[in-house]
Amino acid sequence: MPVLKNSVPKYRKHRASKQAVVTIGGRDIYLGPHGSQTSRDQYDRHIAEYLSNGRRAPQVATDDKPFAVKELIAAYWRHAKVYYRKNGKPTSEISILKIALRELKAFYGEIPADEFSPKKLKAIRDSWIAKGHTLSTINSNAGRIKRLYKWGVSEELVSATVHQALTSVVGLSSGRTKAKENELVEPVALDVVQRTLPHLTPIVADMVRLQLLTGARPSEICRLKPCDVDRTGDVWEYRVRGHKTEHKKRTRTIYIGPDAQAVLSPYLLRDANTYCFSPSEAADQDRLSRHAARQTPLSCGNRPGRKYDTNKTKGNPSRKPSDHYATAAYGRAIARACDRAFQAPEPIAKRPDETTKAHKLRLSDKQLATLEQWQRDQRWAPNQLRHTRGTEVRKRFGIEAAQVILGHSELTVTQIYAEADAEKGREVARAIG
Repeated sequence: MPVLKNSVPKYRKHRASKQAVVTIGGRDIYLGPHGSQTSRDQYDRHIAEYLSNGRRAPQVATDDKPFAVKELIAAYWRHAKVYYRKNGKPTSEISILKIALRELKAFYGEIPADEFSPKKLKAIRDSWIAKGHTLSTINSNAGRIKRLYKWGVSEELVSATVHQALTSVVGLSSGRTKAKENELVEPVALDVVQRTLPHLTPIVADMVRLQLLTGARPSEICRLKPCDVDRTGDVWEYRVRGHKTEHKKRTRTIYIGPDAQAVLSPYLLRDANTYCFSPSEAADQDRLSRHAARQTPLSCGNRPGRKYDTNKTKGNPSRKPSDHYATAAYGRAIARACDRAFQAPEPIAKRPDETTKAHKLRLSDKQLATLEQWQRDQRWAPNQLRHTRGTEVRKRFGIEAAQVILGHSELTVTQIYAEADAEKGREVARAIG
């Protein structure tokens, strides 16, 4: 049978008792004399609660079956999948929340929700410390458990005293715990960036140049479209859609000066609603460059384009590149370029004709650990470009200008102050290019 998404339980007459009744979640609820205003009011109340609960019957705990922690988690998860969405897609909070609640369910999923206590929260926190989670991650995930109980109180699923008790658990402090400290994101030196650029595809190299000049976040570079760029002034303005603080009614503008305009201009000559930086275009460029350097005759080996030819390839063809970069893919491209730019010393260096998998298989455990440490020391991440630009702007123009360029102004800023910030941003963009 089809699911009736718009129907609600009916107001009915119970003939034996002559009372009004409604059945919600398989349970009959008597409302008072049939046809009376009181019964109508009670019916409206129960239906409102039913709809507010996502067309589910309110969960009622009994003495023989108390409301368990795992049931609270399940109810909150249904709420979170609806609440944490942006532009019709789940936000990153969903995957992070799943990790935070996994430990809670494993440790205390079977106990009554009202029996959860500060000591139990600390036990979960200690397990995160033992697993090597960083201090900020532990504090954030502990806050998510507290938020779970706060939501449970608002839905009348748990006692308010439990949430009040959990708020007494303060976050871990730096230097006063065994939790691993977070590594500070340091700026990347410009000479290091310059040595890496030749080992990137032309598209990713331009993404790096543009991010370095503008101080944008990696995700803002990856999602850039021609329609988002206002080119009416001498300084272009990139109005970011779907940025991380959009739900707080904040705007995010990235100022694009002359040098950055020169980098970006070729990528604006396309449909206004397509992404400027495309992995599929980067893959095409890489294939063409490798084909130009090819020494094997065309009669031997794969012909150009055969890998993605669905008519000639048996079975499922290889997965095609996406139409825009994900931040993780952007970071991996830079990491691989760093490995090529800063070759590891022998005997842990990769041979020219060796695959990554074969390379790791021939190394001993000690050599593999040495290689991984070498890569951590030599690689840099896209977000470090933002710190590099922010550091330079602060030195030359002051902390206020750095806040504008990096998009760190507070919500309390007035419209007049925001306009002053915008002009400061344009001034900086003109000067740094």
